[in-house]
Amino acid sequence: MKTPSTLPPLPPGACDCHTHVLLDGGAFPFSFSRRYTPPPASIEALSELHAGLGIQRVVIVQPSVYGFDNSATLHALRILGSRRARGIAVIDENAPDAMLDEMASAGVRGVRVNLEIDKQGDTAKASDHMRRIADRVAPWGWHVQVYASLPLLSGCNDAIRSLPVPVVFDHYAGAHASRAASQKGLDAVLALVEGGKAYVKLSAPYRCSDSLDYADLAPLARRFIQSNPDRMLWGSDWPHPQPGVMPAPTDVCPPFDVDSGHVLGQLRQWSLDDSTLHKILVDNPKRLYGFGD
Repeated sequence: MKTPSTLPPLPPGACDCHTHVLLDGGAFPFSFSRRYTPPPASIEALSELHAGLGIQRVVIVQPSVYGFDNSATLHALRILGSRRARGIAVIDENAPDAMLDEMASAGVRGVRVNLEIDKQGDTAKASDHMRRIADRVAPWGWHVQVYASLPLLSGCNDAIRSLPVPVVFDHYAGAHASRAASQKGLDAVLALVEGGKAYVKLSAPYRCSDSLDYADLAPLARRFIQSNPDRMLWGSDWPHPQPGVMPAPTDVCPPFDVDSGHVLGQLRQWSLDDSTLHKILVDNPKRLYGFGD
């Protein structure tokens, strides 16, 4: 959690749009069907990181290790309060109205569809799943956040355009720095962004970069930002989980070692100007997640 002392101040109201909390296993047990086991990540540690970075708002995303049990995420939202925090839940299409009402009161403003955890490649199945979830949450004015590969998002292009809610793509929309502008599906995703249908989270660069300092991401990041700066978001992906590297799902996976201050410094360089940086860190999160003044 190192933070460079030379990092220029962030604009007031800056938001980290992609974090997780992983709380005491006795009170908030992981799902038995989880694919990996992360180390603890407390609300206090998250707040300490943000205090050092100068971040005042946060979006907590339900991690896959909790399955459909959103208790830990909702607990964190209540502790952090509505002025500071919003949440992204994980639900099935049969979630009752009362549950969604409770989530909305706690600060949930969207639901996550994680198609990457099972390496989903069937566009028909993925499209149907997104439609069902979007239809379920549309009455609450929520959005759908999708974690998927770039080719899958491209293949679901027509379905995404038809969804009755905004869409957010996780982690550079599954694009990878090494494939630059030639990668399959990038043009289709950029068209969704340019048209205002989709947001992209410039988050978790370690998932889509081959460079230790993520410098190889510069062309890709700038292309996303230039496509529509009003649809860009930034997220740290704290505590930087690293699934799939241990022999058994119950073995604790060490997280990625990430200097979030350095990543924010790169975002500043990749943005077109201070106005664009303000949109990414303040204006766009405020609009999408419904933060007050």
